[in-house]
Amino acid sequence: MRHQITGFSNPTIKRLRSLREKKHRKREGLFLAEGLRILTEALDSGKTPRILVVVEDTGLHPLAQKIEAATVAAGGDVIETSEAIIAKLSGKSNPQSIIGIYQDHPVPLEELDRSESNIWLVAQALRDPGNLGTILRTGDAVGAGGLILIDDCVDPFSVEAVRASMGAIFTQHIVQTRWPEFLAWLRSGPGELVGTSLNTETDYQSVRYKPPTFLLIGNEAKGLPDDYEAACDTLVKMPMMGKADSLNAAVATSVMGYEVLNQSRQR
Repeated sequence: MRHQITGFSNPTIKRLRSLREKKHRKREGLFLAEGLRILTEALDSGKTPRILVVVEDTGLHPLAQKIEAATVAAGGDVIETSEAIIAKLSGKSNPQSIIGIYQDHPVPLEELDRSESNIWLVAQALRDPGNLGTILRTGDAVGAGGLILIDDCVDPFSVEAVRASMGAIFTQHIVQTRWPEFLAWLRSGPGELVGTSLNTETDYQSVRYKPPTFLLIGNEAKGLPDDYEAACDTLVKMPMMGKADSLNAAVATSVMGYEVLNQSRQR
């Protein structure tokens, strides 16, 4: 059953809008996802919104109707409201007509099953939510098991990261941990740690990657700390034929992810 809300000062609208801030997302354990494509990806992954917000007086796309039915069946709420309020929630002047509020789903490191995939993505101190979301999308594309976030990375459940993930936020395991804990966990079982770095002459295509491969990407501006590089089993770099000395973190992850995938397909 739908509930109509038309006022900006409504407590529910204020609460949902607060999810644009990390401290409120952490407190509530909820995050916001916008748009039919992302919400459909969520439903296909078995995730239904706790709250679904739709624009009033508009006919819903059949997929949106399916999402609404699933939300109601799972005991969630459906709110009908104005385009102006939807815009406030999304932070965009031209918002989509449907928004879902979901339970966040970080996975504890100790519960991760490394045997689920031959490829795992690991990012250290990422600062850009667009990069993080794009890396999640790459992980989905190459069949990675998930993304392990090391140290103080940007929130993967931020509106910007979720938007950039194009639904991969719902298909990838997401782990948030610190470097010592990650390294101890990694060395307790099989797994090759491969870091991207300028401090090596090893071409990324000259290495035969052994599954499961953990691809470690550093901070956008600083790259990996020296001691993190020293802990890697292998350091590789991609050739730079122009004046640029490195690739964007998300682009580098995509190149590396597909190299590991291509090698595994040829085995």
